[in-house]
Amino acid sequence: MVNKDTIKRKLSNCLTDTLSLDLPGGKRGKVRDSYDLGDRILLITTDRQSAFDRVLTSVPFKGQVLNQVSAFWFENTRDIVPNHVISIPDPNATLAIKCDVFPVEFIVRGYLTGSTNTSAWTLYSNGSRNICGNELPDGMVKNQKFPEPIITPTTKSDLHDESITPEGILREGLMTAPEWERASDIVMKLFRRGIKIAAENGLILVDTKYELGKNENGDIILIDEIHTPDSSRYWIADSYEDRFQSGKEPENIDKEFLRLWFRDNCDPYNDAELPAAPDDLVIELSTRYIKLYEMITGREFEPASGDNPLDRLKENLRGI
Repeated sequence: MVNKDTIKRKLSNCLTDTLSLDLPGGKRGKVRDSYDLGDRILLITTDRQSAFDRVLTSVPFKGQVLNQVSAFWFENTRDIVPNHVISIPDPNATLAIKCDVFPVEFIVRGYLTGSTNTSAWTLYSNGSRNICGNELPDGMVKNQKFPEPIITPTTKSDLHDESITPEGILREGLMTAPEWERASDIVMKLFRRGIKIAAENGLILVDTKYELGKNENGDIILIDEIHTPDSSRYWIADSYEDRFQSGKEPENIDKEFLRLWFRDNCDPYNDAELPAAPDDLVIELSTRYIKLYEMITGREFEPASGDNPLDRLKENLRGI
């Protein structure tokens, strides 16, 4: 059992950077560091916390949770679409097939919600009724369920993702029409599988993002992460309806409360420097990551061994 005292002691010993590892082709992303190993790619999930297209703080055990939650979902969706996983050599690392990545993130939404500039609720509340090609009726309210899930794709960028329509994807040559049709079918099936498993564990999978690529045979495969608390929004199922009818925000088990804290205390898109996230919020977020891991997988979370995550990674990654 990982308690808040354990998390507090870990605050100053998060895995924040791995580029000091003696590995080729290192590249730092918002949360993951990647290494080009020729026909394979090594993805190391750090404890960096990203939102608003920038790193906000670091969260103990977050990287391990994300990597292991993804591993669970990759295993439980193989019948829908092949994925890039070769092995999980370390709690924070995935060795994967290298592929040609589509420059599009497939955002699937089941509810009208969100707080970022590209979220469905932000766009809707500002007057938009056509969101990435999805026509929405007047009169909807925040956190209302859509009749059917919708896909709201964005372009991928290291700086700022931009919403795009399916027509825009085809017009700009980001995907062919058959690729878009196949990808759309895949992500909707993945989302419905996620809804089902989440519901069995007392959760609502509200929205999520998927990334896809093509392997050497030209087949579309699932990559990056799936249904993690970084890529997804989860609500507690039992209390949703009562809170929605009362106009209250749903109980969540994701990072939305941290996003809201930054929006209340600064301009996270434009301020050059952001305030430090309070320790109690970081500890609470770590607790939520761990809770989600346990609810989804049905397993007790076991922290990775050792006090120095870089030393552990070096040992576990020998000979890959």
